[in-house]
Amino acid sequence: MSSSLIDIRQLCVNYRFAGQITEAVRGVSVQISQGETVAIVGESGSGKSTLANAILGLLPDNAQPHGQLRVDGVELSGASEKQKRALRGRTIGLVPQDPMVSLNPTLRIGQQIGEALILAHGRRYPDIDADVIELLEHVGLDKPLLRARQYPHELSGGMRQRVLIAIALAGNPRLIIADEPTSALDVTVQRKILDHLQRLVAERGISLLIITHDLGVATDRADRILVMKHGELVEQGPPRQILDAPQHDYTRALLAAAPAFANRSKPRSPQHTAQTPILSLQGVGKTFDLPRVKGESSTFIALQNLSFDVYPGQTLAIVGESGSGKSTALRIALGLEKPNQGRVQFEQRDVTDLSWREFRPLRQRIQLVQQNPFAALDPRFTIFDSIVEPLVSFGLLKGPALEQAARELISRVHLPLSYLDRLPRELSGGQRQRVAIARALALKPDLLLLDEPVSALDVSVQAQILDLLLELQRELGIAYVLVSHDLAVVANIADQVLVLRNGQIVEQGPVGQVFEQPASDYTRELITAIPGRHSSGLAA
Repeated sequence: MSSSLIDIRQLCVNYRFAGQITEAVRGVSVQISQGETVAIVGESGSGKSTLANAILGLLPDNAQPHGQLRVDGVELSGASEKQKRALRGRTIGLVPQDPMVSLNPTLRIGQQIGEALILAHGRRYPDIDADVIELLEHVGLDKPLLRARQYPHELSGGMRQRVLIAIALAGNPRLIIADEPTSALDVTVQRKILDHLQRLVAERGISLLIITHDLGVATDRADRILVMKHGELVEQGPPRQILDAPQHDYTRALLAAAPAFANRSKPRSPQHTAQTPILSLQGVGKTFDLPRVKGESSTFIALQNLSFDVYPGQTLAIVGESGSGKSTALRIALGLEKPNQGRVQFEQRDVTDLSWREFRPLRQRIQLVQQNPFAALDPRFTIFDSIVEPLVSFGLLKGPALEQAARELISRVHLPLSYLDRLPRELSGGQRQRVAIARALALKPDLLLLDEPVSALDVSVQAQILDLLLELQRELGIAYVLVSHDLAVVANIADQVLVLRNGQIVEQGPVGQVFEQPASDYTRELITAIPGRHSSGLAA
């Protein structure tokens, strides 16, 4: 047998459910050496997470694995639960995808890292407090004594992800499995987390297995990339080989779909100086009151002097990190928040001070597509009910006309008519997002506000939704305001871009100008942090 840390030969994993067998992994052979960084890429359902769970010895009871799977010389197929538990933590550490789900909200950070240290080193462990602080320092958290006393909800997403890395390192593992470790994070935070993981790998000589659907992350970080589709390993090789000479059609399709490598850009429409903007924000400021704490400010400034124009048929992208004020700007544009300063105009009509009742007719003209397609649809409504809900709410159509509208709308977003009778849970994430777009189109709006519309989706599904949005804009002349932290997506579909930081405009202008000749250091930092930038031509 090989001396590899992980040695997998012809592994198959089947799931048995309700008398049916589903093949999740088929005949996969993989070796991972000490100190090597390997990335597994593929869409949802490709078998990535099943393979990771098999390595961790965490397959569910209805899973039936076949083939050879050795971890540090131990054959897992015949291993007892005690042997598997001994490997977890000490030989293999896991950094899960969602830090809010993975951390216990009722325990302080120090207690949770302490639990991992006790599991790895035993209960008679005198240096636990010092080691908790050392681990927090090691993963790059400031004020480690304070962080150890805090609860998960008191930390940012990037801080919580660093805590998960500290827990994974508690047992001094020889392999870390990072399962989509940065998919929920801003691009600059993502880069810092991945930089830190790579630094730890280099310092400790440990192996890293990254599971991701982001080919940009894989090509930037891995020594070797494994491409999985429908449970099979269809291609593997160094990043340069995968990018320059992909052998499999599926790999080529993934590269074509990835925003960092795709060339989906529409022809840039010229600025029509004589044209009337459909939406204008002029010197908008927004301040929120905070609970009174001694020595702390009682207010939070979310936006300062924000001004922009959106023209018919064009896309304005608002980019920035979490807390930059992007979503507050959308809520003000939609009339859900009132600004403390400045004015909001819709087709040159001042709508700043309109009441809820006065603003309601305008909501037929302005619609919102939310970030999470799982949360945006009522689970009790059929797809038909979800799509026609705005038409029913405004009392515009009924009977056969309503049914005809639903058929036209679902066809518009390229879904089968038969889906009208389904419930949201019977659709994939990408299909649900298409339903959310169809619902937003029901009232024939002139302006769509898109709040991170593809961040929760696989890369190829992202590409389909972005292509659909461009097609709808060409056909219907709709204006878009796109909020996103993914600059690769912005580079592909926006006409104008506005960069926000701490509620203030850092830079704005045509997307080509901002990406090719950024005037601000912050914009350059955002562009530099785009995964896959070295190969995509997006670098500043």
